[in-house]
Amino acid sequence: VQLQASGGGLVQAGGSLRLSCAASGRTLSGYGMGWFRQAPGKEREFVAGIDRSGLSISYADSVKGRFAISRDNAKNTVSLQMNSLKFEDTAVYYCAAKYGSMWSDDLRVYNYWGLGTQVTVSS
Repeated sequence: VQLQASGGGLVQAGGSLRLSCAASGRTLSGYGMGWFRQAPGKEREFVAGIDRSGLSISYADSVKGRFAISRDNAKNTVSLQMNSLKFEDTAVYYCAAKYGSMWSDDLRVYNYWGLGTQVTVSS
């Protein structure tokens, strides 16, 4: 499955962005999905995950209450709504898919990765 993340950009602190992850080659309905991010000089970190049904969702503590992950299996997309953005949210954001129904916060278990989309938050 090929993943393509989009929706990144430059936004002022306090603003919002909506990231989308579109899949091709195979339906996403059978995969657990995750969003990760990597800031310059830092390791890639878990942001949010969603299971195949959309009923089980998890967030990193740093984004709880500000970000919302969702999926539309009919459209083969996963989204990340990001509100109240902070300077420290600046990073390249990646979507990822893993075999099995559940999400995981361990990037090592994901099987497919998109190329990433840059999010820059100005303070």
